[in-house]
Amino acid sequence: MILQKIFGAAILTLLAVLVLSTTLFAQDDIEAHRRCVQCGMDRKAYGYSRMLIRNEDGTSVGTCSLRCVAIALAAHRDRKVTSIEVGDRNTHNLIDVEKAYWVIGGDKEGVMTRTATWAFAEKKDAETYIKGHGGRLGSFKESLDAVTREFPKKSGTVNQQGHRGN
Repeated sequence: MILQKIFGAAILTLLAVLVLSTTLFAQDDIEAHRRCVQCGMDRKAYGYSRMLIRNEDGTSVGTCSLRCVAIALAAHRDRKVTSIEVGDRNTHNLIDVEKAYWVIGGDKEGVMTRTATWAFAEKKDAETYIKGHGGRLGSFKESLDAVTREFPKKSGTVNQQGHRGN
């Protein structure tokens, strides 16, 4: 009986450590990249839209939004990207962009874009958001396309701060 209680307490402690370390690890990207590499915005304040690009050479790039990721990818086409993660709109935990359920549009203002794009780890959360705020389900590619359509057509360039070129 005593061994069962000790074993149960050990299991609960281990689970608590795992949950806490996962949460802390999920925030490590904010400490490593506190400011968006493109516009300088505080990524902690934008935890729900922040993104992290991981490159084959071991480097990583932190941004505040999908728009700033698009700019970073265009500016560094020579780097081999191994993964891109985005903050879940509700939990702020990083999730793989290809596994996320994306909502495009709706009545909430986007981060650095006219067309809002939000990522959710769970489809039900994306559907709940759509019921309350509008928008539609889409893929990462569709979300990225929606953002890049806002880039200026005349010069086709966007400078490092994300401002439109003429």
